[in-house]
Amino acid sequence: MSPIQLNSAFLEYLVTDPEVTQDPHKLPPLMALSKELGISVSTLREQMEAARTLGLIEARPRTGIRRLPYRFTPAVWNSLTYAIALDPVNFQSFADLRRNLEIAYWHTAAAALTCEDHQALKSLVTKAWEKLHGSPIQIPHAEHRALHLTIYNRLGNPFVQGVLEAYWDAYEAVGLSLYADYPYLQDVWIYHQQMVEAICAGDLQAGYEALVKHTDLFQHLPVPGEAGMKVVAR
Repeated sequence: MSPIQLNSAFLEYLVTDPEVTQDPHKLPPLMALSKELGISVSTLREQMEAARTLGLIEARPRTGIRRLPYRFTPAVWNSLTYAIALDPVNFQSFADLRRNLEIAYWHTAAAALTCEDHQALKSLVTKAWEKLHGSPIQIPHAEHRALHLTIYNRLGNPFVQGVLEAYWDAYEAVGLSLYADYPYLQDVWIYHQQMVEAICAGDLQAGYEALVKHTDLFQHLPVPGEAGMKVVAR
């Protein structure tokens, strides 16, 4: 038994019930679960909705209720969107948290990458330059997001991953993925290329230095809210 007391009979059930832990894809129907937990259907619905918001379960008409693998991202995202809606400058504070997380975990994350990851990173850099040199020019945002998340994907730390994923969701929500000065994009991808080349060469310190310089560029972007940006909760 966990020493943590959860203020929800349904969450306790998800954590402790042996049938759920053995097969998270088969949860009982609503009425049966209400009876098993000794709570009303309305209370169970409320607790299930809280769990769904946290990304712990999903409920579909045909497949029923099932427990999902744990991810920190939904909890961060829901809190972050509220914070940015209160004050768009909160995005800058969160961006600073993400920056320092990436810097702190760089060496561990980069050292854990596989040869397959190296090839994926090289491919992302190639695709990004193709977009920037194309006609018309395209913003390689998908490549930007994928590159950073790929670098940190072998950490095995759901909390770091959750913060990083929520950051990119917010980055898109406030509109930063929609425009950028061309010289800024060129500088960003020069640093990305340096980071990837350093990773593939095993020179993680050189990659670290390129990362720090790259993340410093973010300070030159407009602050969400100052250019009419807004966050749409989803």
